[in-house]
Amino acid sequence: MSTPIDTADEVLSGEAVAIDVQPLGFFMRALGSLIDMAVGWVLFALFIWLRTWLVVSGIIGGSIDGILTVAALVVCFVVVPIVVELATRGRSLGRLAVGGRIVRLDGGAAGFRHAFIRALIGVLEIYMTAGAVAILSGAFTARSQRLGDLVAGTYSQRVRTPKLVPLSPVMPPALAGWAQIADVARMPDRLARRISQFLQHAERMSPAARARVAHDLVAESSAYISPQPAAHPEQLLVAITVLRRERERRALAIADARAEKLTGRRVGV
Repeated sequence: MSTPIDTADEVLSGEAVAIDVQPLGFFMRALGSLIDMAVGWVLFALFIWLRTWLVVSGIIGGSIDGILTVAALVVCFVVVPIVVELATRGRSLGRLAVGGRIVRLDGGAAGFRHAFIRALIGVLEIYMTAGAVAILSGAFTARSQRLGDLVAGTYSQRVRTPKLVPLSPVMPPALAGWAQIADVARMPDRLARRISQFLQHAERMSPAARARVAHDLVAESSAYISPQPAAHPEQLLVAITVLRRERERRALAIADARAEKLTGRRVGV
């Protein structure tokens, strides 16, 4: 059931549903990087202004002017990106604006090692080359990874997705007659939840993964369906979900009616 999926942009969830995880596009990532670069340069300009004011005011001597400049470079372009990335779990002002987040290749959260490698190499490929190395690397990699991402094993994942429309399955017309005599009451709740999750994510799955998971779910649920209809696997899964929801709705309605009847009797007494 939990067959690995070879597609690079898919993750197989614990419910055996292939979830499409898309990397942030090249142009959107470039825009986010420009915003982060602008923030870095603004911070550096503030540091330089502060250093100049301290020197002119005589608070510090001019002998440590070069040391302060190097310290400002390290803080603005290495320390700040690392701290921000760790504090926001892979986000930054630029990535927040374009809807991206730095994650590991397996989809997990990036740690200090990843942020340190990316920030250190970022000085070379972004600031020292005016972004030329990062642009070339991002343009020729499948996930728009810059050199720091390739070394650290990370990429920018798109996290700003459209809101999902609530799923309201409707009984397929071809199975309306079968639904009048079908029995799916013995199906375990765990299996029913997996079917429901599959139907929620089916539109975002690749055709091959969608067909495979639907076939496996039908094969697993066949022991709890009576009689067995001849239908498309996904249509059958929709019909099963509708039947179970109708059964649960009727059970709740009966329970509510009994509760009201008992309450009415007690009030009358």
